[in-house]
Amino acid sequence: MDSDVEMNAASDEEAMDDEDYYDYDYCYSDAGDDGSGGGGDSEGELVAGDYDEGLEAEGNDEVVSRRELLTCGICFEGYSSDMMSSAGCAHFYCHECWEGYISAAISGGPGCLSLRCPDPSCGSMVLQGMVNKLAKDEDKEKYARFLLRAYVEGSKKTKWCPAPDCTCAVEFIGDENYDVLCNCKFSFCWNVCWFHSPNDLAFMFMGPSDQCTEEAHRPVNCETVSKWILKNSAESENMNWILANSKPCPKCKRPIEKNQGCMHMTCTPPCKFEFCWLCLGAWSDHGERTGGFYACNRYESAKKEGVYDETEARRERAKNSLERYMHYYERWASNQTSRQKAQADLHKAEKEQLAKLTDIFGIPETQLKFIIEAWSQIIECRRVLKWTYAYGYYLDDKVKSEFFEYLQGEAESGLERLHQCAEKDLQAFLPSSKPDSNETTTPSVAEFGGFRVKLAGLTSVTRNYFENLVQALEAGLEDVRATGQAAGTSSTATSSKKGGTKSKKKQHPKPSSDHTDDSWPCERCTYLNLPSVDACTVCEKSRY
Repeated sequence: MDSDVEMNAASDEEAMDDEDYYDYDYCYSDAGDDGSGGGGDSEGELVAGDYDEGLEAEGNDEVVSRRELLTCGICFEGYSSDMMSSAGCAHFYCHECWEGYISAAISGGPGCLSLRCPDPSCGSMVLQGMVNKLAKDEDKEKYARFLLRAYVEGSKKTKWCPAPDCTCAVEFIGDENYDVLCNCKFSFCWNVCWFHSPNDLAFMFMGPSDQCTEEAHRPVNCETVSKWILKNSAESENMNWILANSKPCPKCKRPIEKNQGCMHMTCTPPCKFEFCWLCLGAWSDHGERTGGFYACNRYESAKKEGVYDETEARRERAKNSLERYMHYYERWASNQTSRQKAQADLHKAEKEQLAKLTDIFGIPETQLKFIIEAWSQIIECRRVLKWTYAYGYYLDDKVKSEFFEYLQGEAESGLERLHQCAEKDLQAFLPSSKPDSNETTTPSVAEFGGFRVKLAGLTSVTRNYFENLVQALEAGLEDVRATGQAAGTSSTATSSKKGGTKSKKKQHPKPSSDHTDDSWPCERCTYLNLPSVDACTVCEKSRY
């Protein structure tokens, strides 16, 4: 019997030599990380042969169990081997101390991912398997989140969705830079930006290289977007407003805003200097001889002499710059607001309106997807239109600006018609939410069919408008030269009157304005046709 025990112990010790991770029932006596006994003194040493629980003694039924207690290196209490663990080294600690040690590390943040053995001289890592075995459930969840975050942030192909309150990570599969769409329906830019000019605001804002992760902004490039966002939040616009709408006090130099009609200005305490708003001279020098309270002959004469030209020109430039910026910013912000409202309307259509229309007209929801497509197109077009205003603000070429404004105007006009149809016209086919409504008739299925054709047609036409706009901007508006040359040739031909017949341009018929709301747009050429015709007047494409 004794020989059997010794043989089993030997085989178990050989098995332990091959293991990298020691746990529970075995303690490797005097073994450091390098196998040379660097683990230090061990008060309680246990090898497999020290106990033989479950072995039966000869001649009786009594089970002989001998177990040596191990001393925890933190609390210095004695525990059996199944209550002790190590991080793959020779330093064993009780499970209770391990739990507290791991919990404290996880509470400290992501640094717990590099957690090591409690022994200061040991570098053995505490891995996820040990955390899952010994930590509390809430600590396991935190550790898993830290681990996932480390993976996402360390991967070039994975990014967190930048949408507020979204916890999704997006993995990009591809070789080029694209706009990507998260499960939360938020679309953002995957591009990596490079800015080569240290004097550029975008360089200072984002650095020489950075991931964009802004809201999807095609067709505007990332550098323009970063400059626009920085401008919207920069103090420079505050200074422009101050420069355009105030003047410095002649005495203390603080900016003063004129808030009444009188030219008699009084600086705020403790200065209290009284001066003229026009010429900035002391008010004590003014009176009837200077033009009274609402005019200043000094200012007018000095202006004629050119004394105030530079200051006034500077103030005028600041005012014009501010007005131009506000023109583009207001429209940029308005389209953002409209887009957010359209997103809410899309959600309402998906959750409520389609089911109501099915109940009223008996049409399956699968055949009502044209409403969802219309709202999705509106949302996308609002996004594109919003960023075209940032593009237009930085466009300096006058000829290109005119061409850009034409394309933008055409696209915006089409979008407004589509938005009006989806937002207003649809309400005629839904039950009124007003309690005092006197509606007694329900629109017919045929009328709803007409609405469907109109909405689907406007969706297609608007999509074409914006595809043309996006393609033109991405090409740098290069087509403007060819368009200008063609226009010049046509103009020369039509204005020529010397010998010969006058060239005539073909005029497309225009529908009556009385029928504009009921007109239908051609999907091929986008011409708006009269409701009474079944084929396009321009290209002869069938309406249905």
